[in-house]
Amino acid sequence: MSFWQALFMGLLQGATELFPVSSLGHAVLVPSLLHWSFKQSDRSFVPFLVLLHLGTAGALLVLYRRQWVDIVIGFVRAAIRGSISTPTERLSMLLMVGTLPAAVLGVFLENRIKSLFASPYEAAGFLVLNGLLMLGFEVMRRRAERKAVLQGTSREEQEERFADAAQISFRAAAIVGACQALAFLPGISRSGVTIGGGLLAGLRHEEAARFSFLLATPVILGAGLVEVPLLFSSGVPVSEYLLSAVLAGVAAYVSARFLLRYFRSGRLDPYGWYCIAAGLVSLALLTLNL
Repeated sequence: MSFWQALFMGLLQGATELFPVSSLGHAVLVPSLLHWSFKQSDRSFVPFLVLLHLGTAGALLVLYRRQWVDIVIGFVRAAIRGSISTPTERLSMLLMVGTLPAAVLGVFLENRIKSLFASPYEAAGFLVLNGLLMLGFEVMRRRAERKAVLQGTSREEQEERFADAAQISFRAAAIVGACQALAFLPGISRSGVTIGGGLLAGLRHEEAARFSFLLATPVILGAGLVEVPLLFSSGVPVSEYLLSAVLAGVAAYVSARFLLRYFRSGRLDPYGWYCIAAGLVSLALLTLNL
């Protein structure tokens, strides 16, 4: 991978990771669509992508730095006390429960998951599926809104009727965590399926996005501990890749700030239609070898 390709991949990953459009799907598809010479099957490709994700995690840690301090303190206090007494302590335990499914599957299915990163056709297909999931989540959410008799109110007022992240059940947090594990499939958006899972759990769009962003951080950091050290033994230009990760972090920070404002009244539908179109066009281009 050339220096400029690495920088482009960093910008692409950071810009798409938090949007519900699958950064992994784009990372697998774009090199093939642009006919770049390196192969996604190379053993350094997945560690490189994980390094870029660490840039995203760094951006989220900066964005939620005060909340993470409170969450860590709350987790320790609740663990020592053996009970939960504040919303922050409850949120810390919900995040732990939500992290477990992806952590367990990542350990037991590591080799199978990595093999999927070598297939742009599968990434394009999963991207279409991701779009359908986004549209499906919104259809079910609108049913919940109709049941709550929210007609005649603004989108902001509708959103206020739904819950904060700390109010969902532990069962719901586990379901959202299971949704997050689907993002091991390149083309399935981690943020998209976790935001969608949060909507089904009764969260406001903005709170579903916040819970999704918080849930991403420990999973990404855990993957970084496993994968990134492999870069140092693969002979790749690590300093250039680190610069790409910094660029990914900057792009992710800007994306997160935008999305938190967008989801005060916005929905997943536009991203769902984009993923369907992008996946179908990619499949056509790959099949025709254009």
